[in-house]
This record gives sequence, C-alpha cells and structure tokens, in this order.
Amino acid sequence: MQAFRPEFAGKMNFYLSAVNDLLRHPDDQPSIGLILCKTRDRLVAEYALRDLSKPIGISEYQLAAALPEKLKGALPAIEEIENELREKTGEDSPD
Repeated sequence: MQAFRPEFAGKMNFYLSAVNDLLRHPDDQPSIGLILCKTRDRLVAEYALRDLSKPIGISEYQLAAALPEKLKGALPAIEEIENELREKTGEDSPD
C-alpha cells in the first residue's frame, strides 16, 4: 500500500471503462472505482479526478483503527495484506 499518485486515477478510469464495456450487464448501474491508499493529498486527488466523468473515490486506508477489537483476530493482519498486495503487484518494499 502506498500514497496516492495521480496516475492511479488514470488506471482506475481505464479499468472502469473495460469493466463497464466487457463485463457489465445491461441492467447493472455503471461501476464505481475505489482507490485505497496509505495516505492521500486532497489537492492532488482533486486535480487527478477533476475531469473524469466516472465515479471514483480515494480514501486513506484506516481499517485497523476502525475495526472492533473482537474482529481483529478473525481477519489477516495489515502486514499480511500488504505483503500479498506487494507479491501480486511486484513491488519490492513498502512505500
């Protein structure tokens, strides 16, 4: 997981276009893109999304702070999720 970068909005726009064109059923509403980041700069995010017509949201990843204590043991640790994401994306180390 890393800080938001403007190119993430472009990638999400691309993926949403492909999903809506190739996978969406005619009865479905348009897809919504969510970009979860370690941190975000509101101004950078605003400029990155300003002229996009598709619904895309950006949020900082804060699951650990909001997760009730009794559920924490039932889910993988943040480090496990980050490691799996790094493996899948080919990243070498955390941001």
